[in-house]
Amino acid sequence: MGRSERTVVWFRRDLRIDDNPALAAAARDGAVLPVFIWCPAEEGRFYPGRCSRWWLKESLAHLARSLEALGCPLVLIRAQSTLAALLQCVDSIGATRVVYNHLYDPISLVRDDKIKNELLGLGISMQSFNGDLLYEPWEVYDENGLAFTTFNKYWEKCMKLPIEISPFLAPWRLVPVSGIENICSSSIDNLGLESSKDEESSNALLSRAWSPGWRNAEKTLEDFVSHGLLDYSKDRMKVTGTTTSLLSPYLHYGEVSVRKIYQLVRMQQIKWENEGKSGAGESVNLFLLSIGLREYSRYLCFNFPFTHERSLLGNLKHYPWRADEDRFKSWRQGMTGYPLVDAGMRELWATGWTHNRIRVIVSSFAVKFLLIPWTWGMKYFWDVLLDADIESDILGWQYISGCLPDGHELGRLDNPEVQGQKYDPDGEYVRTWIPELARMPGEWIHHPWDAPSSILEVAGVELGFNYPMPIVELHMARECLDDAISTMWQLDTAEKLAELDGEVVEDNLSHIKSFDVPKVVLKELSPSAPRCDQKVPTDNGRNLELQPKELKGTDKQTICVNVIKASKMEDSGSMANSPISRKRSSSGSVFNVPSYSSSVEVRSQNQHPGGYSVGSSGYIVQNAERNCVGKAEDDDSADSCTNTSRASKRPAA
Repeated sequence: MGRSERTVVWFRRDLRIDDNPALAAAARDGAVLPVFIWCPAEEGRFYPGRCSRWWLKESLAHLARSLEALGCPLVLIRAQSTLAALLQCVDSIGATRVVYNHLYDPISLVRDDKIKNELLGLGISMQSFNGDLLYEPWEVYDENGLAFTTFNKYWEKCMKLPIEISPFLAPWRLVPVSGIENICSSSIDNLGLESSKDEESSNALLSRAWSPGWRNAEKTLEDFVSHGLLDYSKDRMKVTGTTTSLLSPYLHYGEVSVRKIYQLVRMQQIKWENEGKSGAGESVNLFLLSIGLREYSRYLCFNFPFTHERSLLGNLKHYPWRADEDRFKSWRQGMTGYPLVDAGMRELWATGWTHNRIRVIVSSFAVKFLLIPWTWGMKYFWDVLLDADIESDILGWQYISGCLPDGHELGRLDNPEVQGQKYDPDGEYVRTWIPELARMPGEWIHHPWDAPSSILEVAGVELGFNYPMPIVELHMARECLDDAISTMWQLDTAEKLAELDGEVVEDNLSHIKSFDVPKVVLKELSPSAPRCDQKVPTDNGRNLELQPKELKGTDKQTICVNVIKASKMEDSGSMANSPISRKRSSSGSVFNVPSYSSSVEVRSQNQHPGGYSVGSSGYIVQNAERNCVGKAEDDDSADSCTNTSRASKRPAA
């Protein structure tokens, strides 16, 4: 292309100058219009929470200053339609091309494909690039062309593939375009990323702990590689202090590229090996494994675009989640009576951040102790986390809930008391976030209900008054969880038997007892398809809608797709009204299969979390081959001290 090219660079979650393929391509070929479009109406139920929006605002301001220094102002637009805003930009400057970096969540996939088709139809060139991953999701399949559904096999295949580690250098100068004055742009304050004065005052506290922006992301990365990476293997499970990289919010908004992270970490590893430092290899491999999990989260969402609302495994559509809003509220407010869980939830609400180990503990408690639908917990995390990330949150919650082939066992029930003694042995973390227990001795702080009355009196703790009794006792949680699993298997078996029309043979029985893992087959790419271009889910040439569809016959097992395969989830008839579905728990409440409603609650920081409404219907699932998705940050799968797992109750043959 000639130097006369006029290109719109559509920024989204790639808010950086360095190693930005879309920006580099535009700068190389002519004049550039950098634009960021904020369209709240298109965010739907995944409208970012307060902390995430604060980060976005600060990161945009940082990016705008950098682009201004290079010669091009960043155009900010608040719009009702992203497509209309892009068309306005194209028309105003006479652009012939729009470039952008890929996103992989199902909402962005649908939007990007629609915009791409519309602009191509108008004769406008569209180019997209990989600015977020080491490997594109459509590049990694097994020997049969099937998408992987377990992390270890996926990552093992990835490690055999070459990695493009040469970053796109930051441009030294950008050539601005004329006609910017014709664009209906907005100031950063008028984007509406901070919706009230209360939010502004609360956000001021965030700036004391965090510094968004791509330059700050690079400083954070360099600091971690120089000072934190070597001891990562032994420090990463400590829930107090700075023991992890703290890169996740920067990665979410693309302020640092994963290629740059990989390259710096590998170079540091080579340096340490030359210096003979022991333990470096383990730390590097564990850290890169966490990077691999992020890659896998994009891979799953891309290949199975229903996973933001339904479990990967088909059996769990029968799982009897409990739509108990009171328990959900107690969990969100940190009032469950289990100190480590409550401390984690209070830290999350106050700061928008908590250590990954604490996230595992509180999410496991929600879905296993309280049987709260995992989609509710995922949505709450999305609303409050500073580093809220749809793909990573989907992977985390489905893994903890047992909705993945290599996730936690359905029957696994972790004891918060034992976890507290392991991860917060002195009670320092609990005392920080639960002032009611600040004077409790370490011996009793993780199970105050067992403490003698004299200890409680000296500590100023009145159970049931200034700190709650446990919301559910361990043995009752165990019983309810076993009942839920038994109910799921009975419903699943009944449905499969009904599909057999009475033809029950040994081969059929073995199929009945298995987990339903969806399969996605990759078809050969068209030779004319650009290698770097964004792929979209298709079925025989037609774009897949990301909505539940009932599949019949052999279509339930295998779905062939063109360029990027995508999956439809098996969703045959519900048995919610059958006698078996009305099985009651020991507490007398009717099991049901709810789905978290999508309305987003707008609250000030001074309000306590509360009041999410129950949705109409829901799904859920779980599975067979368990090979440790969470090895990077979840080493307790074989820890009998913290795990009270029992064998799941499967139907008798």
